[in-house]
Amino acid sequence: MATDCITQVTFQGDGFAKPVVARFDLSHASTDGGLVLVKALDAAWGLTERLAACLEDAREPGKVVHETRELLQQRVFGLCAGYADCNDAARLVHDPMHKLVLGRDPITGLGLASQPTLSRFENAVSTRELRAMTHVLADTVIAQQRRRLHGRATRITIDLDPTDDPTHGQQEFAFFNGHYDTWCYLPVVATVTFNDEPAQFAVAAVLRPGKAPAGLGARGILRALLRKLRAAFPTATFRVRLDGGFASAKLFTFLEREQLEYVVGMPSNRRVEKRAQRLMGRARVLSRQRGQTAHLYGETRYAAKTWSRRRRVIIKAEVVRHPGRTPKNNPRFVVTNLTARPQRWPHTSCFRSCAGGRPRPSGPTRRSPRCGSGCSSSRCGSSARPGASSCTCR
Repeated sequence: MATDCITQVTFQGDGFAKPVVARFDLSHASTDGGLVLVKALDAAWGLTERLAACLEDAREPGKVVHETRELLQQRVFGLCAGYADCNDAARLVHDPMHKLVLGRDPITGLGLASQPTLSRFENAVSTRELRAMTHVLADTVIAQQRRRLHGRATRITIDLDPTDDPTHGQQEFAFFNGHYDTWCYLPVVATVTFNDEPAQFAVAAVLRPGKAPAGLGARGILRALLRKLRAAFPTATFRVRLDGGFASAKLFTFLEREQLEYVVGMPSNRRVEKRAQRLMGRARVLSRQRGQTAHLYGETRYAAKTWSRRRRVIIKAEVVRHPGRTPKNNPRFVVTNLTARPQRWPHTSCFRSCAGGRPRPSGPTRRSPRCGSGCSSSRCGSSARPGASSCTCR
């Protein structure tokens, strides 16, 4: 393949009557041509323009080289192209495609902002501005879906998923999380699904400390989203799906007060495992007879000590069998107010969404902003890798 040292690759053999030579020696070449489509989509939605309008620029006007909107767009388009770190700006400063999507001449136009400039920009954003940007994102996504569906939706499903965002260096509010076995942040991502469509649309992402309880901020996020969604889709039925970390008495009270359908994963305990014993026995017999993984579904009524009443719990009695391994019991539990019989649950996505474990990103592996210098300043926005020298704290 082509590298910085090898600017020419020759293909020959099967499928080629003659050798095919590919050269990568143009002085103004870019591999990020797909950003043109991202730019067109952003222009149609006006998303970055609206996000930039939430930010106040406290810089001295006469000394400003890169406008706030341009800095925001540089970071957003860079993330879309797979450049997660601020210090990637060093090699993108004269990239023609990245300059083009910022409205600059790809050859003679002004270069992009440097890593220190982007780091100062990111750290200058206040909590109030972040909150306003969160509302802009949700409003934009909901308005787009309302136009697509002409304001008509039978059911809207809201999913909240906490996931680990590993950190490097001494990042503010980065803590060691024993469940994920890493130093991280623990953001929660909210997505919405319309009717029975497979697509999920991200409407909110809230950054939280690495040791935050899974349910931290959940009711506030749901309350804000429901207000917006009900205004846009007044006749829709709303369903909420959450994993086991969210199960609490206050959350169930909130969901029932809002008259929502809910499917909430529940952590296992001795009481519910005891109720699942008979069903697990049948699943083990079935798995042994078939020689493969087997699962059965049942239900019970259960109330934790902090709950005000008993609620319906769906039991998934699963025996996992892999070649060469001892079969493993894997009981799962979901608290719900849905009325579907247990036998119908294999045909729904509820257990896959709520009783499963760790949420995983659907895109490429993420890299968190980090300072590789090991500095102790919590205001360091540098994303330098170990051994690099782009930390601005010193």
